[in-house]
Amino acid sequence: MTNDRPNPDALLQEVRAGSSGKLKIYFGYAAGVGKTFAMLNDAHEELERGIDVVAGYIEPHNRKETMRLLDGLPKIQTKLVTYKNMRLEEFDVDAVLLRQPGVVLVDELAHTNAPGSRNKKRYQDVRELLDAGIDVYTTVNVQHIESLNDIVEDITQIAVKETIPDQFFDQADFIKLIDVEPDELLKRFSEGKIYEAERAALAMHKFFTKENLKLLREIAMRKVTDRISFLNEQTMPFSDKRASMKLLVCINESEASQKLIRWTARAAEAFHASFTALYVDDGDTESLPLADKKTLQENLALAEKLGADTVTINGHNLSETIAEYAKLSGVTNIVLGKSKRKSFLLGKFGADLEDELIDSLQAIEIHIIPSSRKEKTKTHAWTLKNIVTWHDTAKMFAALILATILSAGLSELGIGDQNIIMVYILSVLVISRITTGYLYGIIGSLLAVLIFNFFFMTPLYTFNTVQVGYPVTYGIMLLVALITSALTVRMKKIAKQAVVRERRTEILYELNKKLLVTRQLDGILELVTAYLVRLLGRSIIVYAEEPKEDGTGGTFLQENEETGALAMLSPAERAVVHWVFRSGKEAGRTTDTLSGSAGFYLPVISGGKILGVIGIFCDPNKEALTQDNRLFLRMVSSQVATSLERQKLTDEQRQILIETEKEQMRSNLLRAISHDLRTPLTGILGASSALLENQLDETTRNKLVLDIKEDSEWLIRMVENLLSVTRINEGMLTINADLEAAEEVIGGAVRRIRSRFKNRTIHVRVPDEVVLIPMDGTLIEQVLINLMENALRHGGADAKVWVNAAFVRDEVVFTVKDDGVGIPKERFGQLFDNFGVEARERVDMTRGLGIGLSICMSIIKAHGGKMEVAENPGGGALFRFTLPLGGDSRAK
Repeated sequence: MTNDRPNPDALLQEVRAGSSGKLKIYFGYAAGVGKTFAMLNDAHEELERGIDVVAGYIEPHNRKETMRLLDGLPKIQTKLVTYKNMRLEEFDVDAVLLRQPGVVLVDELAHTNAPGSRNKKRYQDVRELLDAGIDVYTTVNVQHIESLNDIVEDITQIAVKETIPDQFFDQADFIKLIDVEPDELLKRFSEGKIYEAERAALAMHKFFTKENLKLLREIAMRKVTDRISFLNEQTMPFSDKRASMKLLVCINESEASQKLIRWTARAAEAFHASFTALYVDDGDTESLPLADKKTLQENLALAEKLGADTVTINGHNLSETIAEYAKLSGVTNIVLGKSKRKSFLLGKFGADLEDELIDSLQAIEIHIIPSSRKEKTKTHAWTLKNIVTWHDTAKMFAALILATILSAGLSELGIGDQNIIMVYILSVLVISRITTGYLYGIIGSLLAVLIFNFFFMTPLYTFNTVQVGYPVTYGIMLLVALITSALTVRMKKIAKQAVVRERRTEILYELNKKLLVTRQLDGILELVTAYLVRLLGRSIIVYAEEPKEDGTGGTFLQENEETGALAMLSPAERAVVHWVFRSGKEAGRTTDTLSGSAGFYLPVISGGKILGVIGIFCDPNKEALTQDNRLFLRMVSSQVATSLERQKLTDEQRQILIETEKEQMRSNLLRAISHDLRTPLTGILGASSALLENQLDETTRNKLVLDIKEDSEWLIRMVENLLSVTRINEGMLTINADLEAAEEVIGGAVRRIRSRFKNRTIHVRVPDEVVLIPMDGTLIEQVLINLMENALRHGGADAKVWVNAAFVRDEVVFTVKDDGVGIPKERFGQLFDNFGVEARERVDMTRGLGIGLSICMSIIKAHGGKMEVAENPGGGALFRFTLPLGGDSRAK
């Protein structure tokens, strides 16, 4: 079986390069109005003008006139996808990306792709094409616009599942309304031009009634008219005043919240305003059924899809929390559903949420939207099995027994009943504190009243009472116990939420503080990875650059219990990371793009540039990432983006300084080389001129020829050194290490130096035992030659040289020293720089130190050794370098 998984790395080579493509939408109010026909007609006109137009996907149907227009248009072959033993034809976005046409035709914009496709929706495929600079012509009907979905459902009584975000529709460069009279459309249906006869009859009976078509046509025209009005008002001077409106929609885990979100999105679009979706967590979110949690996440995702900012805040009193947020955030309009909370005791007598908000927010408009669908019977996550535990039951009875024993003691001491009542109220408070939920507090309150009545009220050991007023006492005692229990449970929830908030705030503060002092890129990535694992309890991988083919480039930290997290290092996951780097959008698990991945991947963006990608492993055995998790990740990513941007600027600044220094060094080098080359060349020119122009005796002639030879040899070594510098800078220096005897390498270097400096004194001392060193003998010999030549040339005419080798622990120390004039201390730090040639202080200096010392340092470092310069205690200079030994390299 072949792997048809798309490879974004190969297909999206330059997705973000260049300008975006243009999007043209052919918009209609129903199927059959002629959207595809008009699109194909325009495509032929573009083709005649020389534009490269291809048909990417055209929905196959029975409309012969439409299908004939495909003739003459280049086509992109559809791809076959196997799903539930069916072969489905799908639009091949990857083939279009490779083909890179000027215009591509894509029918049915709201289509949902087959499972296993890279993108869940076709409009996401279209977005990729636009990002790649390809113009797209596409079609869509009014019922597929997300914010109009519930209105269409109210009209047709049919829920349309395939939708596109309003934002995507609004960002189209051109929208062409394709309109036809409803009567004409119904005629086309009856003639079988749109659907087959049986299907057409069913559609005309349910969806395509004349009344429905009229309403849908009106909505489509209004949508296009609103767009035209908005475009015309962009240049109006008072548009900023209109944009000052800010809407707030209050949502929960109910499906009815989707209607509120769509209504608010339409209002925000009409008034050109922003809107926020607010969810208030009263501490019970974690105990919601999985279905309700999923619906809540879908509601938040829908709000984001329609362009809202999503906010989750903690609070027990719903109206107070909403009111405070509205005041602080400058909300002008609040949208909420009709409250139906009339199910618990005092709630029957309390004010509705909307009434409380109207009383507390008199300057803000409140919009109440009734639900058009019947709510499902609300299920609860708690059942008797999971809220009644032996552990909490034992705690409750233990607290009541202790309270009874204490009350019995107080009764024997003659202390009044009112104090005993306080003991039992205290026991209820303790029960509420040490048990889970409200249930034990309520049961404890009832049992406390009954126990008090049974053991301490006359007649004793009976639940009857003959004293006037005690029923009132029992009622007040029960009420106080219940209120105390409820307040205690509420305080526990608030404390728990506070702990979570404090932990996140603390981690964010610590992370921000450490990011400020962390300078290296690897340190930043390791720090972020460690903190995210600590906070989310999930395996994390962070990339600061696109992963390499060998899998390197990311910092991965596995959570202890997630054994399957290593899947994030697979080539398939790296392909997802490549896609995120190149598209700048979220991808992976829980998204509509490459949802079959093992992780969720979030781009780190700053100033429109993608600086990195954060990947979170989504363990199937754990709860899916919540909207709250994603919001927190975005907060962290903004901090990471700032840190990476700062590090990038620091690296660029450091590189600029290095380049500046190198440029200065190059200038110094050129001046030094020009001086070093001019002197021997002048000598060669003078000597050769004297030989040619004068009749000289044999002694003088031989001396001039010897001077020419020496100067020529020096020039050859200078050129060799320059070539060595070039090879070292280009990383071409290679070490061929073999076991070499130290005395042989030193002997070879001394012999070559003595052949050039015949009358100079060179002392050599080597260990008595043979020392075999893993080294490149030719290169180390060159190092010794350079050091001895420098000592003889610059130490003075009478300077002597000592060459020593000594075995010290696990390394061999080589020393080259002289008793000459020495080197000034201020030059020690520059001797080994590639271009660290000193400025000449004496114009008559024949040759400087040149660039041989920088080459020596590079060779020694390549061997894993060290090199340094110091003053010789007896006068002159001392150069010392070490070479490490591999194992026991000594031999007798």
